[in-house]
Amino acid sequence: MWMTNIVAFCLLALVASAEEKKLSSHATTLADSSANLAFRLYHNMVKEKDAENILISPLVVASSLGLVALGGKASTASQVKTVLSADKLKDEHLHAGLSELLSEVSDAKTRNTTWKINNRLYGPSSVSFADDFVKNSKKHYNYDHSKINLRDKRSAVNSINEWAAKVTDGKLPEVTKDVQNPDGATIVNAMFLKPHWDETFNDKMVDNRVFLVTRSFTVEVPMMHRTGLYDFHDDTENGIYVLSMPLGQKQASMIIIMPYLMEPLARLEKLLTRKQVDTWISKSESKAVAISLPKIAMEFSHNLQKHLAELGLTEAVDKSKADLSNISGKKDLYLSNVFHASALELDVKGNPFDTSIYGSGKLSNPKLFYVDHPFIFLVKDNKTNSILYIGRVVKPKGDKVRDEL
Repeated sequence: MWMTNIVAFCLLALVASAEEKKLSSHATTLADSSANLAFRLYHNMVKEKDAENILISPLVVASSLGLVALGGKASTASQVKTVLSADKLKDEHLHAGLSELLSEVSDAKTRNTTWKINNRLYGPSSVSFADDFVKNSKKHYNYDHSKINLRDKRSAVNSINEWAAKVTDGKLPEVTKDVQNPDGATIVNAMFLKPHWDETFNDKMVDNRVFLVTRSFTVEVPMMHRTGLYDFHDDTENGIYVLSMPLGQKQASMIIIMPYLMEPLARLEKLLTRKQVDTWISKSESKAVAISLPKIAMEFSHNLQKHLAELGLTEAVDKSKADLSNISGKKDLYLSNVFHASALELDVKGNPFDTSIYGSGKLSNPKLFYVDHPFIFLVKDNKTNSILYIGRVVKPKGDKVRDEL
């Protein structure tokens, strides 16, 4: 009997310790700084991406910056901390903290959402990767390494795209059509995200509707519908709806931010700050919402090299100044490309919904949330408060319906 009690006590202790497991202070700092990076990078990108879809994972960008710090020396490495607003962290805490944070939020077993992350560093044919760099970049950032002749652009592009397609099971067929600056090191992030809703949509309630890209240009997309209780905020002052949809085990949420009516996203983007998003979320209330959401599969790919330079990563991307000698033992590389690509699928699948709510009156007079025009969205981790993704959908895939003057 006493043995049984001891075993039971030990099991309870294990469960309690698992529940009480907290992030280290370094990981918490980096969760906060990467969330700030999300908005800075997004705003930098929208300056030149008119009418384009955007999707970036600030956590994966931060881990790629960590790789640059791992391969860099002197000010080339220290600039990474400045870009991440993590100047006070020691190098080992930067790498351990980013590794811990990414492992925490991408654990498929606890998160119940598909998020596959694959990273590769391509070096020119002449490079010889240092053993320590290979070992540590694999340990902290799960990077693999490959030599490639970037001067043979067609072959290089094909190699990068074939690798990305393979590691995402064909979800991401193309990362790039071209390789700029073929004499440096190229980072490639190839990802696939498929949110698993906390409550499923009904797969029989999917029909084709129009999505207004502009007032005169629409495409046909499948739209999925359901009514449920969601955290919802109607910002009447700015004419904006904010809806939070829990994912998986409610450890993360997709937050959709959308103007009342079809309009270019520029006005909303001027309002978009981390503080404003937190304010919208804090004002949200659980309400009955009838949501119609596009059932879409999309691919997003961006070369972030220039954007990161504009945020302060000036040395690593400069051939004459870069010191990335930890990568090969020689000062012979600079960061020439940062391809950041994701495939995204939004579909009906999720956990079974709570049937007891029907007939309770809680779903009467629902708010309508009809996502048929451009919107911004974030995937936010509820445990770490980090932002897993930030992006916008301006033009989903679909057949053109009409184009009128």
